[in-house]
Amino acid sequence: MGTHILDKLFNPRGVAVFGASEREGSVGRTVLANLLAAGFKRTLLPVNPKYAEVQGLRCVPELKPGEHMVDLALIATPARAVPGILRNCGEAGLRGAVILSAGFAEAGREGERLQQECVEIAQRYRMRLIGPNCLGIMRPGIGLNATFSHNQALPGKLGLISSSGALITAVLDWAEPTGIGFSSVASTGDAADVDFGELLDYLAVDPETQGILLYVEGIRHTRRFLSGLRAAARMKPVVVLKSARHAATAQAAATHTGAMMGSDAVFDAALQRAGVVRVERVSQWFSAAQTLASGVRLRGEDLAILTNGGGPGVMAVDRAADLGLNLATLADGTLEALNALLPAHWSHGNPVDILGDATPERYGEALRIVLADPGVHMASVLLTPQAMTDPDACAEAVIEQARKSHKPVLACWMGDPLVARARNRFDAEGIPQFRTPEGAVETFAWLIEHRRNQRMLLQVPGPRSDDQPADIEGARLILQHARSQGRRVLSMRESRAVLAAFHIPCSPSILARDPADAMLAAETLGFPVALKISAPDLTHKSDFGGVRLNLRSVQAVRQQAQEMLDQIHEQFPEVEVEGVSVERMAEVGHVRELLVGISRDPVFGPVIAFGLGGTAVEVIGDQAVALPPLNPSLARRLMAQTRAARTLGTFRGAPPVREGAVEQVLLRVSEMACELPELAALDINPLQAGENGVMAVDARIELADPAHDGRDYAHMAIHPYPGHMARKVTTRDGHELELRPIRPEDAAIEQEFVRSLSEKSRYLRFMRSMDELTPEMLVRFTQIDYDREMAFIAVDRHTGREVQVGVARYTTEPDGESAEFAVVISDAWQGRGVGSLLMEAVIDSARNAGLRELFGEVLRHNGGMLALAQRHGFQREILASDEEIIRVSRRLH
Repeated sequence: MGTHILDKLFNPRGVAVFGASEREGSVGRTVLANLLAAGFKRTLLPVNPKYAEVQGLRCVPELKPGEHMVDLALIATPARAVPGILRNCGEAGLRGAVILSAGFAEAGREGERLQQECVEIAQRYRMRLIGPNCLGIMRPGIGLNATFSHNQALPGKLGLISSSGALITAVLDWAEPTGIGFSSVASTGDAADVDFGELLDYLAVDPETQGILLYVEGIRHTRRFLSGLRAAARMKPVVVLKSARHAATAQAAATHTGAMMGSDAVFDAALQRAGVVRVERVSQWFSAAQTLASGVRLRGEDLAILTNGGGPGVMAVDRAADLGLNLATLADGTLEALNALLPAHWSHGNPVDILGDATPERYGEALRIVLADPGVHMASVLLTPQAMTDPDACAEAVIEQARKSHKPVLACWMGDPLVARARNRFDAEGIPQFRTPEGAVETFAWLIEHRRNQRMLLQVPGPRSDDQPADIEGARLILQHARSQGRRVLSMRESRAVLAAFHIPCSPSILARDPADAMLAAETLGFPVALKISAPDLTHKSDFGGVRLNLRSVQAVRQQAQEMLDQIHEQFPEVEVEGVSVERMAEVGHVRELLVGISRDPVFGPVIAFGLGGTAVEVIGDQAVALPPLNPSLARRLMAQTRAARTLGTFRGAPPVREGAVEQVLLRVSEMACELPELAALDINPLQAGENGVMAVDARIELADPAHDGRDYAHMAIHPYPGHMARKVTTRDGHELELRPIRPEDAAIEQEFVRSLSEKSRYLRFMRSMDELTPEMLVRFTQIDYDREMAFIAVDRHTGREVQVGVARYTTEPDGESAEFAVVISDAWQGRGVGSLLMEAVIDSARNAGLRELFGEVLRHNGGMLALAQRHGFQREILASDEEIIRVSRRLH
């Protein structure tokens, strides 16, 4: 598990430019000129049979194996020539290619066939492709401008990935005069091979990148995208800009949940779980990325505003209110200190208006007092250059106080020529500065969002509720029975049975075929009762008289049942009516009507919705969405995003809803979303909640086509924590250990485990000397996605605390069929069979994931690892590139 596979593309020993030309306006000429202008000092080789020399460089007709120190090919030729070029590159040992050429996916079926041929050739030679139809890539720090853009990017610490080459050119044109630099720039183009996920994964481990900018128009490989995004966000801040925010996922939907859910809301939910920040404008994109990458961190969410002008202060307050930010309430001691410092007619509150004649001393001392208030977690300092204002000296006073405080300080020096030097000083000191009060406040909102989303990123829920086990197989049989009859919609009874299988409380009900049966059912259940038409093809029954409530006598039941049946038969003569469902009215106390549902997003799969319910649910429009799986923390976060959350406490004289009752329903619905991949939609509306509990009064379930992917949870965007893989194991000498997948909270025992290894063991595992894991390595090793990567740890508990004694992991290669593994055992536990237990867990997991091969790279003198691999059926191969390393591999299928 060494250098990232894309490193040869962004840090190549040399570049071959296929299609290099002297022809004015050609892509090949522009690319080569850009490389020369950027100062690329490594091997630069034009390839074109029409020339002997191009732009002063020797030109060759093709590459020959072993003749050139080249890793990367840039291809700027007609599309039909690209497959042959890729074969030449593969035979010459190149590791990657950037295909700038168009004429593939956008050229119809023949272009798609050509593109697929290119991918197959690249896989055969273990090459990686960026593009086709892309702008190219940049690595400004080494002078690599492998694009046909007319811009040269400055070196810097921001990575930029975009599906739009045009946006990159505009961004670079804007960034250069403002001094913003980049570690790497990549245009994905048609993303036939390398896509967002892998580029994010590369920048996550790139030491030159401190923050990542991502522009997204659409997503092809959801799991890879989210996996790469989550991996990157664990290591460094990621700021996302997405277009088409108002596109809906579907034109129509039968359930309330589906009708109200748009793809943009689901995309937001995915970004929250990925721990990233989303912005709406390019200017916000850079502001957020630069601020987050600067290392500014929050310890709370209450904002103080300090200004020398009332108007800008009010503008900042208004924007804070728009964004739902909390203005800090200043402590009495803070107010007293400010009263002693400031003129009598200062604002006496937050925002702190220190008046237009504020001196540098007043700025500095006022900021010191405000930052010392324990109720203030961040400060925005505003200045307008008034007649008696010294912008430069005031800036120095603010800088001095910001240096002394751990709390974030953002500056807004309004104007232009009068405050230019002050802005430069803030930049030099690493203090984020803005031109408008709104910009500074928006940045605090992104800091808060990043803090909250990072907490969500650390949540790794399992697929199942920790309480009473659900009857998952029983629910699946109900769904299979409906499908065997050719039905996509479950009957009311079937829907209730599925809910009951997952322990979601439902009103007692009896299906009555006619009014006489309805009377008997009502007497059996007890009054008051409700009547509902039972017809799977009819949605939203109350819209056409299919619901009657609070019936308190058999006479009323018989009359209302007959009227309902007659009315439905008249309105919908072609619809099959099973009869009337008679239900006992829910007795949950003071009722709040809620909506809980599942809908299937075309990109992100199952999505859980929550909000206010009832017949006017679309009009109310109170709904938040989240990706499963959920745990209690995530369920509470979902609830808190709605107006419905405010009705669950003491509300208009009604007692609060029973604590945790609604949360439990959300966890059970999450379990349904995880365990029933054939479930397309679920509507529980209303879910009645009160002080006596909750009750699902009505439910509707729709089915999807069976999934063809046999992997567990393949229908979900986020793989649940595989807690079912945890088990007790026994070593050869009879010692009991726990073997389980690693979790983020295992960081402490993982670090202690590495520290406890002998210097020799650490060298054999990491192939270099090291004392402990870096923070970045620790995050990467303990926060995994359980899909493309898996790690098992062996834990000893006999001392009363958890001690990690071994770990085995594998990471899937880009081909999706092979994975690289590694195993390391504590020195004190070697020779006791722990390595074999972990190896078996890795092999079984990889096989169940559909992988075909496991391989690893082992130092020649690591006899213990070589023996372990041999015992488990691995074959050996000495690497031609390094005779000190032996490649071990085993076929799994």
